[in-house]
Amino acid sequence: MPHYDVDLLVIGGGSAGLTASGTAANLGLKTMLVERHRLGGDCTWTGCVPSKTLLHAAARRAQARDYIDRFAPGTELPPLDFQAVMDDVRQTRQEVYHDADRPEIYQDFGIEVVSAQARFTGPHSAHLVGDAGGRDVTFRLAIVCSGSRAATPPIPGLDETPHLTNDTLFEITERPEHLVIVGAGPIGCEMGQAFRRLGSRVTIVDRSDRILGKDDADHAAILQGVLEDEGVEFVLDADVESAQGTDGNVSLAVSASGTARTISGDRLLIATGRTPNLESLDLEAAGIESTEKGITVDDQCKTSVSHIWAAGDCTGEYLLTHMSEHMAKQSATNAALKIPAPIDRDGIVWATYTTPEVGQLGKTEAELEEDGTSFVTYRFPFTKVDRAITEHAETGNVKILATEWRGKILGASVIGERGGELISMLAVAMKAGVSVREISDTIVPYPAYGLAVRRAADQYYIQKQYPLAIDAVKRVFGYRGETPPPPDPERVV
Repeated sequence: MPHYDVDLLVIGGGSAGLTASGTAANLGLKTMLVERHRLGGDCTWTGCVPSKTLLHAAARRAQARDYIDRFAPGTELPPLDFQAVMDDVRQTRQEVYHDADRPEIYQDFGIEVVSAQARFTGPHSAHLVGDAGGRDVTFRLAIVCSGSRAATPPIPGLDETPHLTNDTLFEITERPEHLVIVGAGPIGCEMGQAFRRLGSRVTIVDRSDRILGKDDADHAAILQGVLEDEGVEFVLDADVESAQGTDGNVSLAVSASGTARTISGDRLLIATGRTPNLESLDLEAAGIESTEKGITVDDQCKTSVSHIWAAGDCTGEYLLTHMSEHMAKQSATNAALKIPAPIDRDGIVWATYTTPEVGQLGKTEAELEEDGTSFVTYRFPFTKVDRAITEHAETGNVKILATEWRGKILGASVIGERGGELISMLAVAMKAGVSVREISDTIVPYPAYGLAVRRAADQYYIQKQYPLAIDAVKRVFGYRGETPPPPDPERVV
């Protein structure tokens, strides 16, 4: 066997790269992890961690306002110290980095961590350039985890107009008076609600006629109503014709449902998607195929080169931290053990951490109908969930999509308090092959929010109560009660 400097070269130290290198090292591979900037990637520095910290601060202020309105009317909230909020955001991501991402943690696993830019020079070789100079390295196996960055749409004038992306949003020190957001996906909705609750005027623009285009349409509509009630303005079904402005004064020329208008604010946030970080890798030198979407991989995360895999955002497959980790784990398992470990495409799950949270698992009703898949929808509203009632969080709903007789879960959606946790509960059930009937038969502590899921599953039995069968039971045992009505999909018990 040829001699290589390392068994495995991992390029990129974000969620995917950290998972891949840790998994491989634990399986006995001599592993090198190369990161050009700082470990932790988008999730730690410009994505999940700072955004959820900001959402937390905004939610606490909204809760304080609600408490005062209920129990101390007429009391004024203290003024917001926006600088303190942003200092907390930055301190929190430093804590996460120190506890989970710093190089020493991975070096203790036996991983060589190199701060450098990597580019392929052949199928088994790469050149690394860092502050210490250049270095050549050979590898037996490789996993590319180079991540992605914010993509800006081709709006005329945008390049010359000051604007924020998630890469720069958490570095601001002054609260926007009017934040204009292009993009009504998870980032746009989360940051729109956060800044509105922190006192900014917020306008969200999107070319679609709805928000959260990949989520359940009914639940997306509920969230839109909540955000509008809080004062977020939506301009949907809108094409942005141009952008212009200077620091502190930006404007968009928009055509919304055929009507032209101008939207002006002091800060502009672009939240319209991401593009893979591929340009500096010289993939062609290794023979790795890619498209504008990202590196081309199969169900095992293998690239066009048999000993090189790719995971995470750089593939363009799923722009989700947890899917990056999943792909990385599968990649490292395939690489190290040669055991097929395909991506779980059926169990894809995500959550948008607004208030209320929106969670999505598997396919939506619209997607199942488009596929021609037969299914039944079981629903349960938060207005009937006692825990939600006691906490005045009745805005919410659970949907479980399942096969009619066996009750196999095909998909699910949750909107409401703890929606991310509830959809996780359903994701475990779906992965384990637990049916709706079995969820209904499961004991759940009262009055947990988890009862919302179990009560939705209870509808499986409700929908199986056929009058003819009940009449037969009454005749056999001599019972004299009323026969329940025929099953009604819209009836919730």
